[in-house]
Amino acid sequence: MEEKNKNQKCEEKQVALKESEYLALKAEADKAKEQSDRLLRLQADMENTRKRLEKEKQDFLKFANEGIIVELLNILDDLERTVELAQDKHEDLNAFLKGVEMILAHFYDLLKEYGVKPIQAEGKIFDPNFHEALMQEENKEVPEHTILEEMQKGYFLNDRVIRTTKVKVSKGGK
Repeated sequence: MEEKNKNQKCEEKQVALKESEYLALKAEADKAKEQSDRLLRLQADMENTRKRLEKEKQDFLKFANEGIIVELLNILDDLERTVELAQDKHEDLNAFLKGVEMILAHFYDLLKEYGVKPIQAEGKIFDPNFHEALMQEENKEVPEHTILEEMQKGYFLNDRVIRTTKVKVSKGGK
């Protein structure tokens, strides 16, 4: 019985069709093949696009800070020249200080250009969103929770806090 089933499976059946039906089926098969090929090409294009976008993203992240790094290198060059001049020529302290102040001004301008600005703290009321209290001090001359001293500057980057200001805060005030 198994032998009979094998023979039936191996035999190909012939079906009689009108030529118009055969041509219509052949046209549909050709169309399906064309659509399948088109789908495979689109999938390959999609995969290539995904890979290209991933590479572009990695390159962007790798070199995103290039502009600011170049500017920082210019400031580093200025600092190195200033230190070199001070060491070689033993210029007076005022000239050295003037050079450092100019470099500092250049650095502040660069930060401002990139959207960085300091958080104003001294004399203001403590706000944990912008300030980090490191110390408290008794002071009856100002309202409680007033910032008495800025111990480390805090900064915004485009209106978002990137570093809180470290402060000394009053307690037991007016």
